[in-house]
Amino acid sequence: KYGAAQGIERPAILVMENSFHGRTLATLSATGNKKAQEGFAPLVEGFIRVPYNDPEAVRAAAAQHANIVAILVEPVQGEGGVRVPALGYLNQLREICDQNQWLLMLDEIQTGNGRTGRYFAFQHNGIQPDVLTTAKGLGNGVPIGACLARGQAAEIFQPGSHGSTFGGNPLACRAGIAVVETLFNEGLIARAAQMGDWLLEQFRERLKDDAKVVDIRGKGLMIGLELDRPCAELVAQARERELLINVTAGNTLRLLPPFILTEAEAEQLVTGVVELIRAF
Repeated sequence: KYGAAQGIERPAILVMENSFHGRTLATLSATGNKKAQEGFAPLVEGFIRVPYNDPEAVRAAAAQHANIVAILVEPVQGEGGVRVPALGYLNQLREICDQNQWLLMLDEIQTGNGRTGRYFAFQHNGIQPDVLTTAKGLGNGVPIGACLARGQAAEIFQPGSHGSTFGGNPLACRAGIAVVETLFNEGLIARAAQMGDWLLEQFRERLKDDAKVVDIRGKGLMIGLELDRPCAELVAQARERELLINVTAGNTLRLLPPFILTEAEAEQLVTGVVELIRAF
């Protein structure tokens, strides 16, 4: 609707390589993962893909495609391997959007609700998106999602433009309120930042001599340990050690610990994962 209002017949959204935005048809089309898209063709048109963490590629796309109307991006790529972009990446995307009258749309499904040490990850950059999606942690296990918009983006949808069978139901909304109140009242967002810094420091120190470890990165309690080889079998091996992890992008252990992680549990996590990697 935003593109149509500007008289653009076939508007396009700029999306990133190795991204993940969901499994409904449009979000799957926006996703930069061929494996996730297998078997779902034909996908939706209207997405132009560029490398993540590359503002110059975005500028080049702007020069080549006059029909771009928005950027959709994850502040940290979760399924893509916990890819943390350069510090000013989102600021540069905000600047490019302003210059071209595009919308900056952030997918904070994984990064939102305190996961990176701020309520939303974009707050690390001191910017404002035009559209933001949030879910997962918002309900702490109760299914809920929300799409937030401001400015022109907030004026696009009018009553009747969109509907949802279960959207806004009282149970999910009350759960969401309880989660937000708990995050702030118990200082859990600051704790996520503190514990995340400690975990990163510990992993980097204890794994610095392990040649299998390519990179250790993260933001808050969203941590990725990249190995030099596929390591999907570590999920089952970790479970035998009473650790719940997952492997994403084929070779990256993704850790998303709960915000109520105690110091003893954090030590148990580090010790267990380090032993797991060393034995692999």
